Amino acid sequence: MIRIGLRDARAHFGRFVMSIIAIALGVSFVVGSFCFREMMNNQVDQMMASNSDADVYVRGSQEQKDGSMAFGASGSSGSGSSGSSGSDSSGSSGSSSGSDSSSKTYNRIDVDLTDTIGKVDGVKTAEAVYQVSGLVLVNKDGNAVSTMGGTTTSLGLADGTWRSATLTKGHWAENKQEIALHAFAAETAGLTVGDTTKLVYPDGVTDVKVVGLFDTSSSQAGAIIIGLAPEVAKDYFQQQSGQVGTARYLSVYGSANGGRPLSVEQQQALADRINAALPKDSKAKAVTGQSVRDDNAESTKKALGFVQPLILIFAVIALFVGSFIIANTFSMIVRESMRGYALLRSIGASPAQVFVTVVVQAIVLGLVGSVIGIGLGWAMVKGIVALMAQMGTPMTGSSDPSATDMLIGLVVGLLVTLLGAALPARRAAMAPPIQAMNETVNPEKPVWPRGLAGTAMIALGAASWLWCWRIAVANGEGVAMSSWDWLNDWSSALGTGWPLGIGAALIVLGVIVAGPAWVAPAGTVLGWIPAHVFRVTGRLASRNLQRQKRRTSNTAAALFVGVAIVSCLGVVASSAKASVAGIVDSGLKSDFSAMSASDGRIPDDAIEAIRKTDGVGSVSQSRMLMGVTYGSGDDETAAMTFAEQPSLFTDVFAPVTHEGDADRALRDGELVVGITVAKDNGWKVGDTVTVNGRQVVVDEEATAKAQQEYQDQVKAKVDGLSTEAQQLLAAGDAAGAQAKMAEAQQAGEDAKKVDPSTLVKTKTETTHVKVRIGAIIENSVYRSMVLMNDETAGKIANQYTMFTIMLFVNAAHGQDLGELKTRLVDAVKPYYVVNVQTREEFKSTMSSMVDQILLVLYALLALSIVIAVFGIVNTLALSVSERTKEIGLLRAIGTSRAQIRGMLGIEAAIIAVFGTVMGMVVGVAAGAVIRAVYESNGLSTLSVPWNQLGVFLVLSILVGLAASISPATRALRQPVLDAVASE
Repeated sequence: MIRIGLRDARAHFGRFVMSIIAIALGVSFVVGSFCFREMMNNQVDQMMASNSDADVYVRGSQEQKDGSMAFGASGSSGSGSSGSSGSDSSGSSGSSSGSDSSSKTYNRIDVDLTDTIGKVDGVKTAEAVYQVSGLVLVNKDGNAVSTMGGTTTSLGLADGTWRSATLTKGHWAENKQEIALHAFAAETAGLTVGDTTKLVYPDGVTDVKVVGLFDTSSSQAGAIIIGLAPEVAKDYFQQQSGQVGTARYLSVYGSANGGRPLSVEQQQALADRINAALPKDSKAKAVTGQSVRDDNAESTKKALGFVQPLILIFAVIALFVGSFIIANTFSMIVRESMRGYALLRSIGASPAQVFVTVVVQAIVLGLVGSVIGIGLGWAMVKGIVALMAQMGTPMTGSSDPSATDMLIGLVVGLLVTLLGAALPARRAAMAPPIQAMNETVNPEKPVWPRGLAGTAMIALGAASWLWCWRIAVANGEGVAMSSWDWLNDWSSALGTGWPLGIGAALIVLGVIVAGPAWVAPAGTVLGWIPAHVFRVTGRLASRNLQRQKRRTSNTAAALFVGVAIVSCLGVVASSAKASVAGIVDSGLKSDFSAMSASDGRIPDDAIEAIRKTDGVGSVSQSRMLMGVTYGSGDDETAAMTFAEQPSLFTDVFAPVTHEGDADRALRDGELVVGITVAKDNGWKVGDTVTVNGRQVVVDEEATAKAQQEYQDQVKAKVDGLSTEAQQLLAAGDAAGAQAKMAEAQQAGEDAKKVDPSTLVKTKTETTHVKVRIGAIIENSVYRSMVLMNDETAGKIANQYTMFTIMLFVNAAHGQDLGELKTRLVDAVKPYYVVNVQTREEFKSTMSSMVDQILLVLYALLALSIVIAVFGIVNTLALSVSERTKEIGLLRAIGTSRAQIRGMLGIEAAIIAVFGTVMGMVVGVAAGAVIRAVYESNGLSTLSVPWNQLGVFLVLSILVGLAASISPATRALRQPVLDAVASE
């Protein structure tokens, strides 16, 4: 029986082509997802080994609550990111290994501990390496450098700072006007040692000279890394973060192996010695570098983990749709081979043996499709890697599939094929030999039970969606969902995700189950126009579809799934764009907005340039306060906090007030709280909350000490030189004595020229200010924020701990907006990163961002529709096979070739439209529910893209007509007499 099955597989191989394609596409996504995940993991491991390469890290000993130590962009200390060797870094690149991506954070520690650590036996160097994000490098052509990789990352680097970085040319930067570039950054910018360019620092543009090039032991995944002078990096880090004299990590290199990395045992021994030397009150602890790398790698991989499930979703869709094709293919093969199976039964073959012959064919099909799919998946990942390198994100992680990946792909392909072939195989095995010999076709079973079951599932799914919507409304309004406490508690714990997903699954499965019951009425409705335009072929096509309702429904279901997902995404995307447009049209009052294209911080000089532009009436700044928390003790919470001008609600954004008077509250120095923050904390208008912030201030005692120490050093130097001069004079060396006296005098003169600011020491003070809540607002832009005016913000933070992220500009009365836009663009052009937009341009930018996100999803989901087309071709081919004699008779009585093609084309078009309409109805409903559920997150407007749906409908007709070409050609290829005599 196995030999018979193999022979039949060879004989029917041509029929397997479309099924093989379906299996191969599904398996390729499965294998590709695992390959891509392993490649990314390998890349992360490589980067951890080089970017967090210290032998020991010293960190805080007290674990902090999540978010309690966040200090905004570039405000935290990390263990290395895109080149940081255990430093104060923000983790700005996509390959961040900084602590911001870690699941645990610890208290900050004193940087002065490096002096104590440096004296420990076995320590070569101990330091904090400072990282500054948001700087923008200008390339050789005068444009800002950007890649698809991480944002530009700048580090304070010197000899011995970062072991995995090798200086290949020149030297490290020594001042603000010098930089060293990573090899990839230099290549991307077209710069080399000796070239001059511009670097946009947080406080403005500076002319810099490239003085060195360096390379790293692993790819940096497209990050632009700039080496700054250590003191420059430290200064800017302290300005951005508001953290002075503290770090989250101190990196330590050991001396045991002559500069080479220590083994894990050596790392632990060194960490133990450092822990013994650390002061008991330092709140610091030394841990091995390997443990930090492992923790950071794990958290980074977890952050990137969404990629694999995303690709697997498309694999499931492709395999799900492909299973219909497989089932129809085997139905066709079983139908054509039924006499052969009957003959086998008549000579003694058991039903199980007949079943095996079909299963053997399924195994051959699954193996061939899976092997091709494994190759396609491998090629897909190779292609993605090549594309990423072309777009400026080179990856060096291994992209080859492992034996496990290939085995998983093979098993998945075989299982899907066997499941698809199971019912046709059972039909072949269980058919009575006499009936099979005569090819008597049993009447189709009633489909009304499936209609009832499917309708019940759809009703349950709709109820689940209704429940999901009710939970979202209750959460948004801060009220109870019902009068039953147990239901409220359960709904709150469950959230909206589960009801939304369960409802979608029930409705999709319900439509597939009930589909056969809808074929007859759908055929009547959709076939009405063809039946009246093409009286003969139209009526025949409509009636033919109703012969095999299950098969017609299954074929339409393949297209239904893809169209439903695309329609749902279309509604969500259209609603997102309409919501943004609505916010801008109804809320935004300013004529222009300005924002930074780098890390969000607008340089101070650029702000001043905009203020001085002719024709500007007013400029409103939106400044973010870093590290602000509310409350105290265990009740302390964090929220995004912004300082705004009192004119915010009159000149920039119209408030949607939930409670209180937002405009008055802002002017009076009270808090204006977003409704989400208020609800989460149980705040009401009139409540007084403690606002905790940080200010960087001059440390008078430390400054006086530093000045005194410097004066003592100068005096000691001058006294020493004077003593040497007297000794030389006493020895009769008048010339030598005169030279020493001149040197002493010069030392005194040099001391007078020293910039006093270099001797100023600062410290971070924690502020605690009680502020009244004056208003709660519902604007989707501000729902998760707390707003205050500049006066109140000045009590909580200062210029070191808050920075401008947005400007709103209003034109002076009577100004031409077009001309003012030109002047504003010219004013900010020297700063490279500032983008000035009109209200319409702002809307367009937001819309294009949504479109870019969905573009890849649309492209991938198109594959499921392509597979559905194969399903229509297969169904028509099966239908033609079953109606060979009928088609021959139609031709014998005078039906033309064009009429036969038209009949099959109408059949295919009705199937395609049936699947498309079901998909659009379910997809639009799902999109509307998602919009309603996430209304409080900004999806305030429902927008259905009717034009896009209309295009889908027209394309479905064209898809059906195109799918009918091959089966029609096959039907017409057989001579009339042979067709009539085929049975």
